[in-house]
Amino acid sequence: MMKISYGVIGCGMMGREHLQNIALLDDAAVSVIYEPDQNMARLAKKIAPDALFVDSIAALLAHKPLDCLLVASPNHCHVEHLETIADAVCLPILVEKPLFITTDDLPRIQNLQANYGAPIWVAMEYRYMPPMQEFIKSVAEITGGVKMLTITEHRFPFLEKTGNWNRFNANSGGTFIEKCCHFFDLMRLILQSAPTQIRASAGQDVNHLDETYNGKRADVWDGGYVMVDFANGTRAMLELSMFAEGSEYQEMVHAIGAAGKLEVKLPGPTRLWSGDPDKIPTPMLIKSPRKRCAPIHIPYPIDETILAAGDHNGSTFYQHQRFLDVVRANGEIEVSLDDGIWAVRMGMAAQESARTGQTVALAPH
Repeated sequence: MMKISYGVIGCGMMGREHLQNIALLDDAAVSVIYEPDQNMARLAKKIAPDALFVDSIAALLAHKPLDCLLVASPNHCHVEHLETIADAVCLPILVEKPLFITTDDLPRIQNLQANYGAPIWVAMEYRYMPPMQEFIKSVAEITGGVKMLTITEHRFPFLEKTGNWNRFNANSGGTFIEKCCHFFDLMRLILQSAPTQIRASAGQDVNHLDETYNGKRADVWDGGYVMVDFANGTRAMLELSMFAEGSEYQEMVHAIGAAGKLEVKLPGPTRLWSGDPDKIPTPMLIKSPRKRCAPIHIPYPIDETILAAGDHNGSTFYQHQRFLDVVRANGEIEVSLDDGIWAVRMGMAAQESARTGQTVALAPH
């Protein structure tokens, strides 16, 4: 099988996770990288020693051979970088979330949606964690149709990023966009419906309170609640705490219907685990039928090599496998630009609701 050649834009923490996972694929390799930060480029070189490092996106796009592109630059660069690509080439793209961060960006994304001639896949790693894949596959049967969905994330604070860009809402879009668009995407996917209104409460409670950069105080939130109503009558809730480091499970998803309840629990990144290194929990799928019987606990182990290649329980590897099917014209886009738009719009509505104290209605875009 022909080896697919990747061009990579951005090698921060998430970009390097992509590099590590592409390296595990027998039929793909990173051939060219654009990363303007010298320290990030140095770290990326250790993962992809055979890749050519260039000093501009134009030089990257001129490289041959090149079969597809990965955009993993900071959030506020995504739209600009996608437009730069569209002006020069027509190659399949995997672009990191969030797709965009301001309302002014939406028409630009919609223009790409209408006119770009190759597939664009929005990276939503949480969909592809193996336990989450099993959850998604089983949830309708186990619950008899989901009526209530709760997603909880208890995790560590925002990590340091290049130039501390993620400390400011102007760069990230805000916590509900930067951190939570994954979860809003999962809500739509699991409930198979469009959101109609959102209510939220959030704030900067514990983290980054005394941090200033170039005279500007960090303003990113670190906790909150979001409630979402959907067109099919279902409801969902998100609970986020980013001052809960050391929790046994980082993410917990609970779906309840008339016939039963289904839960999935996922540990956080092992390299950031603050407890005993010999007691790092294994990803676990837990089924709890409503019938009068004991809950059924089903361990869901992940290949250790894949697990060690990132912080998303193997999902980045499996996402790239499916993306490569699209590159080879053997598969379909599973996370479309429309999915990426909805996830950001939901995050924006949550940010606005928490800021104003008002319920925000969501119409189709």
